[in-house]
Amino acid sequence: MDPFFGKILVRFNAGFLILASVGGLATDIAGSFFGTGAEAVLLGNAPGTGIGFIEAHGLALIIGVTLWRIAYSRTWHAFLAAVHLLLGTANLAFWQFFIAADVLVVGYVTTAAHFLFVVAHLAALAGSARLAASSSH
Repeated sequence: MDPFFGKILVRFNAGFLILASVGGLATDIAGSFFGTGAEAVLLGNAPGTGIGFIEAHGLALIIGVTLWRIAYSRTWHAFLAAVHLLLGTANLAFWQFFIAADVLVVGYVTTAAHFLFVVAHLAALAGSARLAASSSH
């Protein structure tokens, strides 16, 4: 993949991670500390269990901000494919949470986005490897 387009993909991904994680953190904090919002049903009797939600969304925010500011390298595509594979798979493994919190649309959109990013980053990685191989000959 051309570095210009690779950088755009990484930036777009960073923007997604930033926006989605800020929304997730707001929902996590509302449910964990104030017993309100979509997660209140999940966290009402055990608000401390919100730690996993807050950690995951907090780390996604840190990754997004870091990627927004970091110099582009094609190796970021492998890293981001792994990040989104983890996040998308976790969404599927804990799909019942989306059902219980009555936020299926959020589950569909974010899970689809995670797997689209996996495919996009693997394609970018493969394309940049082909580009590198053809320029070395």
